[in-house]
Amino acid sequence: MKNIVLFGPPGAGKGTQAEVLKEKYQLVHISTGDLFRYHKKNNTELGKIAAEYADKGLLAPDELTNKMLAEEVERRGEVNGFIFDGYPRTNDQAEFLQNLLNEKNTQVNGMVALEVDDEILVERLLERGKTSGRPDDANEDVVRNRIKVYYDETAILKDFYEAQDKYYGVDGVGTVEEITERLSDVIDTL
Repeated sequence: MKNIVLFGPPGAGKGTQAEVLKEKYQLVHISTGDLFRYHKKNNTELGKIAAEYADKGLLAPDELTNKMLAEEVERRGEVNGFIFDGYPRTNDQAEFLQNLLNEKNTQVNGMVALEVDDEILVERLLERGKTSGRPDDANEDVVRNRIKVYYDETAILKDFYEAQDKYYGVDGVGTVEEITERLSDVIDTL
């Protein structure tokens, strides 16, 4: 089983790359952003709580995110592995994921991080906001806050996975195909 944490700031291209990589490696793509949007759209109890945070560009509490993720992993049953997109975002979430996968006799093989300049991220997100219908992508202040929150609260995970020799930075600028090739070069070694 191969389990990849696809990492990077908002707008780095995680969702786009995850869609390509899941087909190439026959993995299940779990996007916490998609999970939150699903719960929010369907007005579930978890979705109502998550909406309060997402609308402000803030991260949801670990307990909420962990619960959504664990439910989704369990729902999938037997698989070749996972691409975790947008998860984990804190050390507590990384430890939760490690324990969850240990129960399934597997582990995270590597964190592959898309590295992109902040101004490119802002440009990408605002452009996506014009067509996605996502309010968190349409407002530049919210976009910049999401990027700041990423660096303040999430980027510390690099240390968590570096300590396990499982962190791999990849240039996230270029065509989808160029970035996929760079990611595949790393994933093939895991």
